[in-house]
Amino acid sequence: MTRIGLALGGGAGLGWAHIGVVRVLEEEGIEVDTVSGTSIGSIVGACVAAGLLDELESIARDITLREMLALGEFGIGSGGLIGAGKIEKRLRDHFGLLLIEQMPKPFAAIAADIYTGARIVLDEGDVVTAVRASSAVPGVLPPVKTDRLLLADGGMVDPVPVQAARDLGADLVIAVDLQGDYQGRARRMGFDPALQRNHIAAIRMARAGWSLALQALSRARLEIDRPEITITPRIGHIDMADFTRADELIALGRQAAEEALPLILAATGRGERMEA
Repeated sequence: MTRIGLALGGGAGLGWAHIGVVRVLEEEGIEVDTVSGTSIGSIVGACVAAGLLDELESIARDITLREMLALGEFGIGSGGLIGAGKIEKRLRDHFGLLLIEQMPKPFAAIAADIYTGARIVLDEGDVVTAVRASSAVPGVLPPVKTDRLLLADGGMVDPVPVQAARDLGADLVIAVDLQGDYQGRARRMGFDPALQRNHIAAIRMARAGWSLALQALSRARLEIDRPEITITPRIGHIDMADFTRADELIALGRQAAEEALPLILAATGRGERMEA
């Protein structure tokens, strides 16, 4: 039987789109056997692997700007503008001291070692520590330190962790890329030839450059580690820093998954059985 892997990419607040993708797979009876994730993808992926997606969706749909700010705390001395204490407590409330090895589905989170630049696969040990490391955006959230490693956001080295899903035993990988809609993001930032702008602010240009670099890295990694199916939600019009638009993002994730469904059914052999 074909083992299906799910590789969930990074993208901060855009990660709620992953929930919509997973819901479509569930409704179609497509069982995911392994899960890998980077950054916000690691958080959603851990919830999928642990059977906690309902709880995460409830949090995502209810979170407000005030709650987002309440999770923050000054952490300048720890390597980030935001401390990790309150965020870790929120994660502990749901995962407790669960180990990755104890999860119902094989799971891996991807982080980057700041000391060496190496890609680090976290597929054993404490779940909360793994997802904290994978989602520690440099300069925003503090890195996770071990005896030999200084771990931060895996999106810097492997934004859509396809190979990790294969290494967990998947024969067929469905990847969800949150960085692919660069044109939508560019338009949101005012980069549109129809606007005929004579002056472009430096900060806006820097943000566009960073967004383009993220898209290019995702595209390059997907060329190296090619999944059987790539789902790219059209979510560029939403700011990555905005965690309060879950309803819209989940709907857009659903839409993208439904559009890819014929390919998924064909790749898994379900399309042939349905026609028969």
